[in-house]
Amino acid sequence: MRTTQQFSITLPNEMASAVKAKVQTGEYASESEVIRDGLRTLMARDKAVESWLHHQVGPAYDALKADPSRAVTAGHVRARLAAEHAKRK
Repeated sequence: MRTTQQFSITLPNEMASAVKAKVQTGEYASESEVIRDGLRTLMARDKAVESWLHHQVGPAYDALKADPSRAVTAGHVRARLAAEHAKRK
């Protein structure tokens, strides 16, 4: 059983040139390697975002919903950032 599939893809000229350049410089052995590496990077980013949403954003939302007094206003955030910025100057 094959573990790969062949695709025919169309890329904008700029992207096609970038793929070819990666191969020409020897960074990758083939155009397929460039595309595979790009897809691996995309999949890793998607996994990281999903993990962040599940482990940090969801619990923070649940905590805020359970206790709205924990909320911080935009004005408070701006003031805190301005104070931090002033300290660093």
